[in-house]
Amino acid sequence: MRKPIIAGNWKLNKTISESTELATQLAHSLSDINDREIVIAPIFTCLAATAAAIDNSPIQLAAQNCYPETSGAFTGEISPYFLQDVGCQYVIIGHSERRQLLLETDALINKKLHTAFTTELKIILCIGETLDQRDSGQMLSVLEQQIKGGLANVTAAQMNSVVIAYEPVWAIGTGKTATTEQAQEAHQFIRNLLQQLFNLEVASQIRILYGGSVKPDNVDALMKQEDIDGALVGGASLKAEDFVRIVRFN
Repeated sequence: MRKPIIAGNWKLNKTISESTELATQLAHSLSDINDREIVIAPIFTCLAATAAAIDNSPIQLAAQNCYPETSGAFTGEISPYFLQDVGCQYVIIGHSERRQLLLETDALINKKLHTAFTTELKIILCIGETLDQRDSGQMLSVLEQQIKGGLANVTAAQMNSVVIAYEPVWAIGTGKTATTEQAQEAHQFIRNLLQQLFNLEVASQIRILYGGSVKPDNVDALMKQEDIDGALVGGASLKAEDFVRIVRFN
């Protein structure tokens, strides 16, 4: 049985005081949760304060990105080692906004993974197609390319530290959501591809999250799908009431 994960990506939102307030509310409201993982990802400047606010709670801390080197002359960057040092248990890699806005390639994303593997951080690897790619029938080939590129030279053992997040780019921040059937189709394809690339054990154990305008009113239906193991939540994770409801999906 795969343990579900609900992860909140706060993106470029919340000051230190606002992040602390939200994290404190979540820690209080979700203190009884033990049958699913809860992860929140504030901006870099809020990581330390957020870590303190969720201490002794079931909530884990994630960073939204990392650099593919451990240290050195890389002004403005942050390595997985320093994320671990500040209290992170997870790091998000390959988010569609970084792919689209900052032109991150599969090769760069793969290098970030391999650097993160040298730490104890777990990785949420994001993949997903744009609307043009879906409409032109390229969805499955895009997902295959991103998975193969992102996971190049990754071993079956290292996959124990990886969570996949499928985020259809056309459904992020648009209010649009893939139907449960569309989401399940993509998740099933991803799981089958992982079996081909690794083995049945890896494919059956890996958690695959859906990330495309997940809200309190659609999370229950999404989580009933066989191959959906959780959610990567954007806007709704910025409101305590909404995120708590999503975590407590039925």
